Amino acid sequence: MDETRKTPRFEISVQGRYRTGTGVARDVPILEMSEAGCRFYDRFGRLSPGAEISVRIETIGPIVATVKWSEDHIIGVQFQQPLYGPVFEHIRQKLSRPKE
Repeated sequence: MDETRKTPRFEISVQGRYRTGTGVARDVPILEMSEAGCRFYDRFGRLSPGAEISVRIETIGPIVATVKWSEDHIIGVQFQQPLYGPVFEHIRQKLSRPKE
């Protein structure tokens, strides 16, 4: 896991989806997010560091991202282009649901 993060990461509860190339889309809960990337739970846990994926966060996306790490079904990805500030704030403040 990369501790040299350039932007703060926030705990959120948002539904996401990722796809590798032309593969099947997989629904995943997004657990943390920053303008530069996110962390999500993938029960299949088959993503390897360096893999390129496209991510949707609720209705936002696709966002091209690179897998940075994978540990115990938790995946950390870095977006190829950071999210635009107001889009990130919209996800964080409006789309994120309270944890149950």
